[in-house]
Amino acid sequence: MMNTPATQSLDARGMNCPLPILRTKKALSAMSAGETLAITSTDPGSIKDMQAFCKQTGNELVSSNADQGEFVFLVRKG
Repeated sequence: MMNTPATQSLDARGMNCPLPILRTKKALSAMSAGETLAITSTDPGSIKDMQAFCKQTGNELVSSNADQGEFVFLVRKG
């Protein structure tokens, strides 16, 4: 599924917009450039939100997967 191992992970299941993005932003702020964060969310809006967040902040959306109502993102800090 993901070839790049995550440095850290964030469980945002059960949270609604904007919490998954806010928690992602907070987690990334404590990380070094090049480190990766795996985020698991159940909010369908997080797909577009995560794409927009990465574009606006200069972080890389390495992968995005959906499986049985859960969305898993791998973000590399820019």
